[in-house]
Amino acid sequence: MSQENGEVLVSREGNCWTFTLNRPEKMNALNANIVESLLAGIEDAHANGASVLVFRGNGRNFSAGFDFGGFEEQSEGDLLQRFVRIETLLQAIDGSPCLTVALAHGKNFGAGVDLFASCKVRISTPDAFFRMPGLKFGLVLGPRRFGALVGTQVARAILEEARGFNAQEAEAIGFLTQTADEAGWPELITQANGRAAQLDAATRAHLYQVLGNQAGYDADLAALVRSAAAPGLKDRIRAYRSAG
Repeated sequence: MSQENGEVLVSREGNCWTFTLNRPEKMNALNANIVESLLAGIEDAHANGASVLVFRGNGRNFSAGFDFGGFEEQSEGDLLQRFVRIETLLQAIDGSPCLTVALAHGKNFGAGVDLFASCKVRISTPDAFFRMPGLKFGLVLGPRRFGALVGTQVARAILEEARGFNAQEAEAIGFLTQTADEAGWPELITQANGRAAQLDAATRAHLYQVLGNQAGYDADLAALVRSAAAPGLKDRIRAYRSAG
């Protein structure tokens, strides 16, 4: 099964569902349509017995993060709702009973990096780059998940400066599972399918629940809402974008 059109392409081979971000002209920035399409696709995959979910991007990179296009015409309430829906998506991926695999290449930013970080298996090309600048405009999105992967001190040092890091550093600090050229990705997906098949669906779901981060979901959402709801969100975004 495959969906060949749209900003999210969905393909299915057996119990493996692949979601491909398909806005290459916008570096796969996450607009509302992509977020809602991913949420609906993940729900559909769960309902239809998926065991592996793969996330990747067309074009030059995986994702440039939040799509700021037209933000001046949106109210601060509208922007807050968009950020909440992104956090909802991140929690749906993080809490999935499926083995989730993210495949990244190119330059990736913000919520795109958070989406990548929400997956259990995180693979990038050796030339990939990651940066999470949300704190520069006062947005608290995903720091706990990042800290759970790389450790609190490392996360704090990187996020305080909104410092970017390459694939080599990402692998060294535990943010990446491994690096691999795109030519090697099909074999890694095959391996993920074999790994997921080692447990029945109910046992795998229980394992991921016990080892998961669900206990912090409400706190993550509350921190995001508090940060985004502070007056002046658009002014902060405007200043951040003006600073380059």
